[in-house]
Amino acid sequence: MSYALNTGMQSDSNIEVHRYYGGAVLLVSFLALVIQAFLHRFGRWSGLVDLPLLVTIYFGVSRRNPVSGLFLGAGIGIVQDALSHDNPIGLYGIAKTLVGYLASSVGARIDTEHPISRFFLVFLFFHFHQGVLAVTERVLLNQSLPFFSPLLLMNSLASAALAVPLFALLDRLRRTS
Repeated sequence: MSYALNTGMQSDSNIEVHRYYGGAVLLVSFLALVIQAFLHRFGRWSGLVDLPLLVTIYFGVSRRNPVSGLFLGAGIGIVQDALSHDNPIGLYGIAKTLVGYLASSVGARIDTEHPISRFFLVFLFFHFHQGVLAVTERVLLNQSLPFFSPLLLMNSLASAALAVPLFALLDRLRRTS
């Protein structure tokens, strides 16, 4: 019994937990929120990407701590709710809290450094985020948001495509051990 327990601990310790320079997580989160708040001025294409979601996924997967991923997602989501005039406060908070927690849990179990795995993770987490938003709006607000549409598919592909170079850029903020 103890042999299986020790083997499990060894496999978890092989995945590196990344550290970042002081204030990097807060600064990147702040910039993502500000940029997202002002993107709508540049046309309708700005709705294709959810930068705060990408930041939540990146730091959740990289830091590999479910509690910090949960708090980061909650903070980013609530501030995004406060900055958007369309949604009641709490919708993005709930969705991004769950995404941050799951991204950290997934990051603790598998290696997510390869661009293809990052693409598919963002694609899946985007749809999970939209599903949580749809369920929350249906249950709490009695409104119907579609679970899936061609526009959501296009948005998820655009977000995943942007995530690959964005995550490579954010990798430069890592502190070397």
